[in-house]
Amino acid sequence: MLLAVVQPWPEGKQPTDSALMERILQRDSTALETLYDRYGRPVYSLVLRIAQHPSSAEEIVQDVFLQVWRRADRFQAARGPLEPWLFTMARNRALDHLRLKREKQRRREDSDSDVFPTAVVRPDPEGEIDRSRRAEKVRALMRSLPEAQRRAIELAFFEGMSHSEIAASMGEALGTVKSWIRGGLLKLRESLGEAT
Repeated sequence: MLLAVVQPWPEGKQPTDSALMERILQRDSTALETLYDRYGRPVYSLVLRIAQHPSSAEEIVQDVFLQVWRRADRFQAARGPLEPWLFTMARNRALDHLRLKREKQRRREDSDSDVFPTAVVRPDPEGEIDRSRRAEKVRALMRSLPEAQRRAIELAFFEGMSHSEIAASMGEALGTVKSWIRGGLLKLRESLGEAT
């Protein structure tokens, strides 16, 4: 990656948020550092209130500023100041984190509750063979999907990511990711319906 040659800030003069974002667009890491020094603590405070866990809050704040670095072009000064944009991004990331945490907890509880009845029920070898064949069919169908579509579905269902997290992770538009997931699931459902 080529870094743009940029001039340092004039002695004793603090840059505006818009000027910092312009410098970040030019890949000036000192501008990101200045922005972090300016907003890191208040963003952390907001995220900590939502996430309720210091290490999670630190991780989310790091992710927010990484997104600022990667997606600086999405900030438009004409739409308003940087601070609300930054806090909205932080709030959304923290809420996504909570949703993911709750979903993982729910899945864990569901899988824990499934363990006990299975131990009591008599073995069903034919049912197990049928489930195994169906699982292999799903794996084969997943492999037949285009790479981006398959990856979006895996992130949604196996990693518990929200659509917006998947879009950010894959660097794609939210509508594109939703379309991939919806289309892939329809194709899987149709193929599984034909197979039964």
